[in-house]
Amino acid sequence: MGTGRDLLVRHAATERVDRLPSGVLVNEPAASPVQLAPLVKPLGCVRILGIDPGSQVTGFGIVDLDGRRTAVVEWGSIRTNGEHCDRLRAIFRALGDVVREYRPAEVAIERVFLSRNADSALKLGQARAAAICATFAADVPIYEYSARHIKKAVVGSGGAEKDQVQRMVRMILGVREAIAADAADALAAAICHANERGVRGALQIVAKD
Repeated sequence: MGTGRDLLVRHAATERVDRLPSGVLVNEPAASPVQLAPLVKPLGCVRILGIDPGSQVTGFGIVDLDGRRTAVVEWGSIRTNGEHCDRLRAIFRALGDVVREYRPAEVAIERVFLSRNADSALKLGQARAAAICATFAADVPIYEYSARHIKKAVVGSGGAEKDQVQRMVRMILGVREAIAADAADALAAAICHANERGVRGALQIVAKD
């Protein structure tokens, strides 16, 4: 696949990979029997985009926070190949399309962990930067959380395994179908931020009293 073409996987359960021309995203109808949140967010809702950055696969997950209720809107994976610069370009373009289509009000992204392999850490950091830059045109606040913080918020343990995160994400959002690990991590980041917003709001109310 050459420059300007990305791969986006909508649902792990469908095992379908759509080849996408630059600037186009194809979303399949949700297979889950659970009612998904609408594309256009309801009045009073806060739409949160969670991102799990990666140079080969970048996961994204979108939720709507309405009071104490968190509803899933969409999730997926941006798969890239080719030279590293082509991968970064693909992440930037595809995630930019997601932002323009779903119009999140806030973004939550996982912090880069320290790696013994300097080259891998550098590439991951660059992929993360491409993902962050893809949201700049929307001019929305970006919140960063460590992987341990996200796992603790969703599973209750900072050392939770990926399959535990996947199960808890599905349970919290009421999704019966399978969710790929990278997309589940992105949804977990969004859920973590939704929880943090609630805590901050409660603290502000207490401070005013």
